[in-house]
Amino acid sequence: MARRINPNPGQSALPSREQILAFIAQATDKVGKREIAAAFDIKGADRIGLKRILKEIEEEGEIERGRAGLVPPGRLPPVTLADIKSRDRDGDFFAVPVEWDHAKGPPPKILVSSPRNGKKPGRAAPGIGDRALLRVELIPGESGRYSGRVIKVIGKNKAEVLGVYRSGPDGGRIVPVEKRAQGREIAIPAGEEGEARDGDLVSVSLVSESRFGLPRGRVTERLGSLGSERAVSLIALHLHHIPHVFAADTLAEADAVEPVGMKGREDWRAEPLLTIDPPDAKDHDDAVMAVPDPDEANQGGFVVTVAIADVAAYVRPGSALDREALLRGNSVYFPDRVVPMLPERISNDLCSLREKEDRPAIAVRMVIGPDGVKKRHSFHRVMMRSRAKLSYAQTQAAIDGFTDETTAPLLEPILRPLWAAYAALTAAREARGPLALDLPERKVLLTPDGAVDRVVVPARLDAHRLIEEFMIQANVAAAETLEQAKQPLIYRVHDEPALEKMRALGEVLASIGIKIPKEGALRPALFNRILGSVAETEHAIFINEVVLRSQAQAVYAAQNLGHFGLNLRRYAHFTSPIRRYADLIVHRALIAACRLGSDGLSSDVTVGALDQIGEQISAAERRAMAAERETIDRLIAHHLADRVGATFTGQISGVTRAGLFIKLDETGADGFVPISTIGNDFYHHDEARHALVGSRSGETHRLGDRVEVRLVEAAAVAGALRFELLSEGQTRPGAGGARSPRSPSFHKAGPPGRPAGIRNSGSRHRGSRR
Repeated sequence: MARRINPNPGQSALPSREQILAFIAQATDKVGKREIAAAFDIKGADRIGLKRILKEIEEEGEIERGRAGLVPPGRLPPVTLADIKSRDRDGDFFAVPVEWDHAKGPPPKILVSSPRNGKKPGRAAPGIGDRALLRVELIPGESGRYSGRVIKVIGKNKAEVLGVYRSGPDGGRIVPVEKRAQGREIAIPAGEEGEARDGDLVSVSLVSESRFGLPRGRVTERLGSLGSERAVSLIALHLHHIPHVFAADTLAEADAVEPVGMKGREDWRAEPLLTIDPPDAKDHDDAVMAVPDPDEANQGGFVVTVAIADVAAYVRPGSALDREALLRGNSVYFPDRVVPMLPERISNDLCSLREKEDRPAIAVRMVIGPDGVKKRHSFHRVMMRSRAKLSYAQTQAAIDGFTDETTAPLLEPILRPLWAAYAALTAAREARGPLALDLPERKVLLTPDGAVDRVVVPARLDAHRLIEEFMIQANVAAAETLEQAKQPLIYRVHDEPALEKMRALGEVLASIGIKIPKEGALRPALFNRILGSVAETEHAIFINEVVLRSQAQAVYAAQNLGHFGLNLRRYAHFTSPIRRYADLIVHRALIAACRLGSDGLSSDVTVGALDQIGEQISAAERRAMAAERETIDRLIAHHLADRVGATFTGQISGVTRAGLFIKLDETGADGFVPISTIGNDFYHHDEARHALVGSRSGETHRLGDRVEVRLVEAAAVAGALRFELLSEGQTRPGAGGARSPRSPSFHKAGPPGRPAGIRNSGSRHRGSRR
């Protein structure tokens, strides 16, 4: 954590350029605007001035910006991701940075000292071919040479390949599961297949490579059968190293847990709390209620209550359950399975707010004015009993006048007040002006035997929005309470978009005639105006996607940066402790701050320790999102495999030097059109226009264009689709040219992705990744 070095204590002053440059040059950790602001105690409006100074310094070439933060020109960042390439005669390793601008020359070598006395606790020893996170520094007196110390080995044994085994008469072959490895099968000689059977997911060690034949490998581990689509998520689990089998001591500890009693709790079992979830939900971690405020000083206002499962009562710090929950970071949701953060005994039983069963909870009671603005709130540790378990569609139907035997008696006393309170909160939300992205959230539905049935876009109901808004208010209340108590916590932070992303967004918008101001503070309102201007046009979905990609990643951190997307000054995840470790930390912090028991966050826990936890669970969240996305890609590719030759409509969602990425309207699937199949012209990549342009014909294919494509190949195992472009591009008058399709292999890159940690509000997780 950066030390505070405010040059003018007690004053609102910005550091000089020289002070900023010196801080960046001497940094031993990642440095960005957030770290500089924390170090110099820059707050409020002064952050705009800091952003302006950094922009000027960057434009003048005195600093460079990369994924690892700000560094002096040509300098590796203090923490660098690198590949270990070789070993010298003394046993030390040489590594090169993963990210390097080769226009500056060859990448620098990093001397990585090998541990002489065995592994340090919790740290794996590196090996050739591994990818590792290194703490690096310049070697004194040796220009451009670095020494490095291993922080963490990211990828062990890169020579290991994950693939599907296909048996043959003289051994077999491995079809790799990663898109970038498509077309590079591995031969498995007879006797080297181990226990693998045809169709199994296996791990393979490369034995030898040849310039003329297939590389040869040996099956080192059989990971499971891929005999049905229901097992496709196995690929993502193993490819992303997601823990999915609970350790024996964790299960034993969960089985031994006894239900907690009333001691130290308020009795709320008569309160009309109820749960509203998807119809297939098995864990219910939040319940809600609202009543008109009886206080005459708040006429037209409401008392809104959100009760959250008290996971902290069962998962104690340092326990086996706690260690495994931190390792997993969050639950992972696939179409065919859920990989929970906690064993079912905890997540689906003791902590699930089941209908008409006593359950412990931590509840926040919020007094809301008639304008929807929260006046005050309080936290309580309670025993509750859910009045009913409702689904979103069922609840919405009741409000719309179509009650059933469950909702009919609940409509007037419980559901109507909920909707009235939601109407007030909606008015306050609109006044606040959070980022209003509108993107379809597709869901893959499976048949009972695990095959893809169809891909749907679930209706976005007021019932979804109600729960989301109640959860946001509860999360804000948690952050406010902990800040006021000066209790360390993990915030959910979402910084404003970076300068380079705003430049890229400006270029895309300029291509359709929209200009954005070059100066002034960024606000969600700016993006909302852009989105509103294209809402009824053909560019609507495309611009929503581009705006989403321009956003920073939402992450967990012990320092508060606010939440740009929600336009909130402080925000902490409190409402899903069953499936997010961050929420469990916030629960423990509330227990300590509000004196709700002896099982709260220890006073020994430092901000630095919470920051480390924040980094770990942010990485776990990104890992989960990648695994979920890739699994859907594989399922849809499998679903489309028997439709090779069919035509589809879609939109150009990405433009690269190698070709075009196409997002299909029907399924939302992404596929690739290699540049060599586009007509008989020579196309070049116009980066500023986000387009491929024919050198002779002038024919242009641009990001966001509507197109028709033919499916040429579907690689189900990799989740890769290859298309042939059927639509003509935009052409200058008098130019043209016939197409001459060719047949290339799959491109190695994946389609442009969404930034981790922020989704449109239609997410399965009720805005949980905002």
